[in-house]
Amino acid sequence: MRYIKLQKEKAPVVKNVVWALKLILKTDKRLPMSALLMQFSSSFFHVYVKNILFLKTLLTVIDSRGDFSQYIKYLLMFLAVSVLCEALSWYGSYVNYSSVKVVLKKLNNLIFRKALSLDVANYEDPQFYDKYQRATDITDRGYFHILCNSVASIFGTVFSLILVIITVIQVNPLYLLFTLPSTAVFAVELAKSRKLYKRDLAMTGNERVKAYIKRTVFLREYSKDMRTSNIFLVMMKRFEAAVKTNIMIYKEYGFPLFIYSTVSSFFSEFLPTVGTYALAGGQFIYTDTMTISAFSVVISSINSVNRAANSLVSAFNNISQLALYFSNLREFFDYEPGVNSGEEIPGEFESLEFRNVSFRYLGAETDSLKNVSFTLNKGEKLAVVGLNGAGKTTLVKLMMRFYDPTEGEILYNGRNIKEFDIEKYRLLFGAVFQDYKNFALSVNENVICRVCDDSDRAFAEEAMKNSGAWDKISTLPDKGETVLTKEFDKNGVGLSGGENQKLSTARLFAHDFEIAVLDEPSSALDPVAEYKMYDNLVRATEGKSVVYISHRLSSAVLSDRIIVLDGGSIAERGNHTELLALGGIYAEMFNHQAEAYGKAEVG
Repeated sequence: MRYIKLQKEKAPVVKNVVWALKLILKTDKRLPMSALLMQFSSSFFHVYVKNILFLKTLLTVIDSRGDFSQYIKYLLMFLAVSVLCEALSWYGSYVNYSSVKVVLKKLNNLIFRKALSLDVANYEDPQFYDKYQRATDITDRGYFHILCNSVASIFGTVFSLILVIITVIQVNPLYLLFTLPSTAVFAVELAKSRKLYKRDLAMTGNERVKAYIKRTVFLREYSKDMRTSNIFLVMMKRFEAAVKTNIMIYKEYGFPLFIYSTVSSFFSEFLPTVGTYALAGGQFIYTDTMTISAFSVVISSINSVNRAANSLVSAFNNISQLALYFSNLREFFDYEPGVNSGEEIPGEFESLEFRNVSFRYLGAETDSLKNVSFTLNKGEKLAVVGLNGAGKTTLVKLMMRFYDPTEGEILYNGRNIKEFDIEKYRLLFGAVFQDYKNFALSVNENVICRVCDDSDRAFAEEAMKNSGAWDKISTLPDKGETVLTKEFDKNGVGLSGGENQKLSTARLFAHDFEIAVLDEPSSALDPVAEYKMYDNLVRATEGKSVVYISHRLSSAVLSDRIIVLDGGSIAERGNHTELLALGGIYAEMFNHQAEAYGKAEVG
């Protein structure tokens, strides 16, 4: 396990806090307002009213030998103020609790939408994942809530502190000297917060490793491999390595953090407390200027000042540390897609042309596609075949504009696809991907991709019949309303690889499209199911343009034209008959597969 490479963090605290508060205000203004109400009422009562004002008033009555009725009057006034402050604090807490849920939901939605808007390439970048995890930490750990309370605490505490200081000045301004050491704590705690942030930053990659292993241990698709191989031991070694590395990081940062805490306690508690008691005690013993009530008030006031100062230090400490975390969220929101949307609306499909297209993945040493040129015309069925790693899936990613070419251009109806609105352009395609995914939702929702009404359910059933999935789904107790996996529903079901692929393919039959893109749509199917699915696809896509991506050649036989990719370049092109006659790569692949199917049938 390696440490994450750290960069110097110089996040502007005020700028990030203002940005974060503006973001929170956009989601729900009640959260910061309720935090202010809570902190003001709490600080005013606990820091000033209870510890200073009430004590001073009652001791003054006692010193002046006031009557009992006067004492009771002040006591009732104190009770009324305490009830009012408690009511305000309770109401603020109630509003705060409900608004947190709203802010959490809206912030998560903003993060999710931003993640969906980013390029597919980002999901192949570990640094992006680290930033994404630190961005989600903002909501997972309630940092936005802590930020609002900390900012509100500063305002409430400063207000109460001013009232306390006025009271201290009335007794003796000299006592304010013992509040000065507390100011040094701000610098110490700021340095401590930066050290804490760097420690957490250093552990981000290890925390991702731990989270990944925790997740995979409980996922169904990994369960068989975990139990029939030694992979679990390998995973546990990675987990243990992540834990050990985090322990090393804790040890590295532990002693400096201990020193910061010790120095902070010395300046915030030891010096002010000892100094105040020494001076007040001396005045009380050796002079007649200090009464018992004044002695009690000044001691209580200085303690309140120290507690308030510590509260301020804690709030500033939280804010300075949270500013660094919110800088990660800002960075995440500042990510801009490299694949930018145009403004034009694509018209009805006529042709799609790859013109001298080459593409290289970030960090790769060679091109995945090299000078590829071909044209797909309306109503045409094109098969792109080749061995694994030939560049077939990369071609799909470029076609659907998940990436832009490194060289060359892709033209839709003669115009560069960069000119078109990217969402509307992608809606032209009906796609079934090689790494298909079904979700822990109902079968119908997986097919229609929205909450379904009765007409949607009938439509989903027809789509599943076309893909071959209905043979299995119709046997389930709740049919299309059955939830996939038992993760959220004890009555949920798990489907086999082939059944999952058929269900994923049903999405294609359930949606309108101009171009169907089928990236290895039958990889998990047996030959009979594969034939039935392709037969249904041919009927369902009649008059439509279809691109088959496969290393299995069942689809190629049904296609008008075939492109054979080899090492990222087009090695052969033609129809099935022409390529068999050519006796090249395609003929060799076809003959090998025909021979394999023949042996399977004999077996």
